[in-house]
Amino acid sequence: MSKIQQVINERILVLDGAMGTMLQRHNFSEEDFRGERFKDFPHSLKGNNDLLSITQPEAVKGVHRQYFAAGADIVETNTFSGTTIGMADYHLEDLVYELNYESAKIAREVADEFTDRPRFVAGSIGPTNRTASMSPDVNDPGYRAVTFDDLLIAYKEQVKALIDGGVDILLVETIFDTLNAKAALYAIEEVKDELGIDIPIMVSGTITDASGRTLSGQTVEAFLISISHIPLLSVGFNCALGADQLKPYLKRLAHNTTLNISAHPNAGLPNAFGEYDQTPAEMQQLIKEYLDDNLINIIGGCCGTTPEHIKLIAEVSKQYKPRPLTPEGGTELHSNEEVLSQNRAF
Repeated sequence: MSKIQQVINERILVLDGAMGTMLQRHNFSEEDFRGERFKDFPHSLKGNNDLLSITQPEAVKGVHRQYFAAGADIVETNTFSGTTIGMADYHLEDLVYELNYESAKIAREVADEFTDRPRFVAGSIGPTNRTASMSPDVNDPGYRAVTFDDLLIAYKEQVKALIDGGVDILLVETIFDTLNAKAALYAIEEVKDELGIDIPIMVSGTITDASGRTLSGQTVEAFLISISHIPLLSVGFNCALGADQLKPYLKRLAHNTTLNISAHPNAGLPNAFGEYDQTPAEMQQLIKEYLDDNLINIIGGCCGTTPEHIKLIAEVSKQYKPRPLTPEGGTELHSNEEVLSQNRAF
């Protein structure tokens, strides 16, 4: 049993908040993103937050440090877009291994500064900016911008680098297309076999709107069944919705699984300027409702959340025990036939 599996049986674990929200506070310029190393790079690099692990490592370390100081048990590496597919937008495909390795190393160094209790590093594996299940061209429904094999190759490189850099967990997150996620999970299993290791895996999907489905059209139950063949530390949801909008879908998840459940919602919904206005105190009250209903084992924040949000979430989480690992009400998982019927009705 891994260390984190032992700890999660004892208490609710707190995940960090948004990396992008914190890095934006620095107002980095194009020159800051480039640093000395990429001073003469022929393409724009502004906005490539993953690159900051190389060009502004102290800033990234500072974010990790603030989240741990606020009470986080787990921080995510600065690698959300760290695949050749994501880096193609910046013409930095050749830098993928180094980006992930350095990001993991930075987070590991900061985690090791905190010796009061176990602190963990989760390798953040994002969904990429392409979808394997749907065509981006309305005039050609059969077209795909990426294949399963493309994703598999890209994810394997990222996974190897994260493991080499010292992560404790791999977090496949913000899943809008479960086929993309299955490629990531298959890549992880292949790397585990090749290296002869085991490493805990967290999976976190994204319910995109009030339909209660992922972007590729899956219900909560269908999403759960699609990934249930892989041994997981946890399953949950993040992004797109605030804590109040996310709650009904976490309830459905809790009703159908004996896995640990994670959640890292946004700080409410974005305003007209794309900013998040939900205060730490407001978010803490909503998270308290999760805890009152025994919905979660791991809790954190996504877009718009800060160390101030995480501090209050950590404070309230200490007052509760983890969700017991039995389906709510003792019910069984829905059958594949039931799930298929739900999807056909969509």
